[in-house]
Amino acid sequence: MTGYHHHFLIDEEETKRHVPDRVLIKRLLKYMARYRLNLAIIIALLLASACLGLVGPYILAVAIDHYITRGNFSGLYWISAVYVGVYVLTWVVGCIQTYLRFWLGQRLILDLRMDMFSRLQRLSMSFYDKRHVGRIMSRVTNDVETLNEFLTSGVEAAIGDIFILVGIVAVMLILNAQLAMITFIVVPVLLIGTILLGSRVREAYRLTRKKISGVTANLAESISGMRVVQSFSREMANAQQFDRVNVENLQANIQAARYSALFFPMVDVLGTLGTCLVIWFGGTSVMGGSLTLGILVAFMAYVTRFFMPIREISMLYNNVQSALAATERITEILDAKREVQEAKDAIELPKIKGEIEFKDLSFGYEPENFVLHDINVKINENERIALVGPTGAGKTSLASLVARFYDPQKGGITVDGYDLRRISLKSLRSQMGIVLQDTLLFTGSIRENIAYGRPEASEEEIVEAAKAVGAHDFIISFAQGYETDVGERGVRLSMGQRQLISFARALLANPRILILDEATSSVDAYTELLIQNAVKKLLEKRTTLIIAHRLSTVRSADRILVIDAGRIIDTGTHEELMSREGLYRKLYEMQLKPIEAG
Repeated sequence: MTGYHHHFLIDEEETKRHVPDRVLIKRLLKYMARYRLNLAIIIALLLASACLGLVGPYILAVAIDHYITRGNFSGLYWISAVYVGVYVLTWVVGCIQTYLRFWLGQRLILDLRMDMFSRLQRLSMSFYDKRHVGRIMSRVTNDVETLNEFLTSGVEAAIGDIFILVGIVAVMLILNAQLAMITFIVVPVLLIGTILLGSRVREAYRLTRKKISGVTANLAESISGMRVVQSFSREMANAQQFDRVNVENLQANIQAARYSALFFPMVDVLGTLGTCLVIWFGGTSVMGGSLTLGILVAFMAYVTRFFMPIREISMLYNNVQSALAATERITEILDAKREVQEAKDAIELPKIKGEIEFKDLSFGYEPENFVLHDINVKINENERIALVGPTGAGKTSLASLVARFYDPQKGGITVDGYDLRRISLKSLRSQMGIVLQDTLLFTGSIRENIAYGRPEASEEEIVEAAKAVGAHDFIISFAQGYETDVGERGVRLSMGQRQLISFARALLANPRILILDEATSSVDAYTELLIQNAVKKLLEKRTTLIIAHRLSTVRSADRILVIDAGRIIDTGTHEELMSREGLYRKLYEMQLKPIEAG
């Protein structure tokens, strides 16, 4: 955009948020609450699986003490069959539970992405002015995927591990309380280690999410600007810049891995120590006759299983930290406030005539730095108004305010006497059309792009709009005609072709107010002639704001507003302005005299 459109992009590498874990977890639980029944079934299956897992070692103890040591072959046969049956049932329950867990995780991810996309669609332009597109993409892709990994392989599994842990503690205490207490000696050490490393792990994983966001942002920017990169032979410089953010991402992940390397071996060492204590004290008890061999073997199995869920929960702890860091960043988008707010009692704008009035209007993208000052002007129904002035004068800013992409800090704008702040955005923008200098076409066919503002339009209406602006001939020259795929951002079409399609799109939408922002500044003279003819058709019976550096394109305007440094310094027709020694005449002569001389 032109105008003093200077924004300060938020450096998310430096921005720190400290949303409490309980707030983030509560947010996730709200999403999970949508699938209460599925969650209840999963938890029930987890509980069943945990109980079945506790039965195995006890069956082993019974087999040793009651059948193997007594030489009871028939009893051993049946107890073995029961043992196999328990594990087959465990496998069946595990299969069902795993499928439901992944299904739930994917549904939650679908909901999250839809909510984020919906929120992004409604946020004001100021949100995007201050953020890199790649970083926003990273939140919808990388951060949500991190959450997906946690939800599908972490949270429900943790519930199962807790069930197993509680069950094992209870069984061990029942089997032999003294041996159980000896095993539990190592638990306080484990808790202290977890607390000491916990905050560092959280910060490390928070940093990894930010750094991968930087990689995505750099990649998105490089790919979207590849033509510029190659035209200036910036491939090597770009590679070096990407290498820098990639290395920063590597270093962040290595730092997180360093804490993990301290954490997990600690669990294994303490688990081995607990097992050694059981072997020593349990073995002496067996030799002393106060403990049976079957109970010791079962106890050994329970001890091994006791540290398995602890290790998994410890691993989960890191996943939780990474997931919470991702949730924190996702929540920022979900909770982002729309700066341009609709009034609660906003009214639907009826079909308008197109009269626009600026009243004592002052505006700045940053509140302390105004780019428009004390604008007072009335634009009549069906009047063609040209906005001219040097680069950065505030022309586009003025047009953006009419579309209510932003709100002024002082004064206001009315359309047909309605204050823009009092009417719904949809009812306003549905009666407006904007054609920009950098025409954006969406991936899809030419027909879909022309019908973008009116998807319900008939084929005849689409063709009629294309003919009216002079686009029909080049469209039917393509093998697939109106079904021709334009490519990403319309890359398969020339600048002029994209521009004509954007005119056809605007004409088909039939807006009452039309804004043309530098719409002919990037095309050749022949295409400009086609576009001028298209513009004439487009301007019929509608109020128009024309922003142009090429003053030859605004000579036919009903009135020209000359803007400089955010103020309207002169107004009149082309002839009136040329008769005065002002900025307009100076700009006009600078542009056209060399051409006339040639």
